Amino acid sequence: METNVSNKTKWGMFGLSIPIMIWTLIPIVWILATSLKKPADLSNPDKALFGNFWPKEPTLDNYRLIFTGGASDLFKPALWNSIIICLIATLISVVLAMFCAYAIARLDFPGKKMILTTALAVSFFPVIAMVTPLFNLWRQIGLFDTKVGLVIPYLALTLPLSIWTLSAFFQQIPWEMEQAAQVDGATSWQAFVKVIAPLAAPGVFTTAIIAFFTAWNDFVFSSNLTSSNSARTVPAALAFFTGASQFEKPTGAICAAAVVVTIPVVILVLLFQRRIVSGLTSGAVKG
Repeated sequence: METNVSNKTKWGMFGLSIPIMIWTLIPIVWILATSLKKPADLSNPDKALFGNFWPKEPTLDNYRLIFTGGASDLFKPALWNSIIICLIATLISVVLAMFCAYAIARLDFPGKKMILTTALAVSFFPVIAMVTPLFNLWRQIGLFDTKVGLVIPYLALTLPLSIWTLSAFFQQIPWEMEQAAQVDGATSWQAFVKVIAPLAAPGVFTTAIIAFFTAWNDFVFSSNLTSSNSARTVPAALAFFTGASQFEKPTGAICAAAVVVTIPVVILVLLFQRRIVSGLTSGAVKG
């Protein structure tokens, strides 16, 4: 009887997930279809299938435009900036959060709960409220329009979230395993590196990917703390795309750029899918 109920539940969840997946995928497929249209075909239903959805004659002109055409001077430096800045911010955030979360999970000191509460409160703090003070400060100390000037604000976005996520995960790792390593002669650092770190790998991977996505999708900091291609990331660079004339909107080029910047996210999820699921479930179940 339990097996029948379980099978019914599985099929019910599967049936429920289908419309959700369709609802999620339609905008993505629409962006892909728009990126394969010529500018003149965007508003011409005769050049498309299923109304004005999929182009009858797909073209890669928009992709050539952002990589080798007039928009390449904006897009390629911004793509490189996004990769460098987001990877650096993610690495620093995860390393700092890992040590902080370990201390919160293992040590007993005053204000431990306050740190977690503060981290959670900061993660909900409006980003736009920090832009004006940072803009004035960065101009005075020479960090405006620099990669470092974006990495530091990105830490404000990713570090609180990383601390909160890793703290919940480290609390699930058995304390006895670390004690056993120390009894065998390992120092606290050796026990952390050889015992705790391998066990924490799924949670660290999950946190790193979440932090990377958070930094990768930022628009507010990048658009307000940069003024040139030296540090501007892709989300902000898309706002500066222009058409061939003042009467032409760069819809196709923007959609092509959106498809390109989505590819790293999809690759990361596919490569580390098992680790992500393992990290989320391990941090959510006690025992």
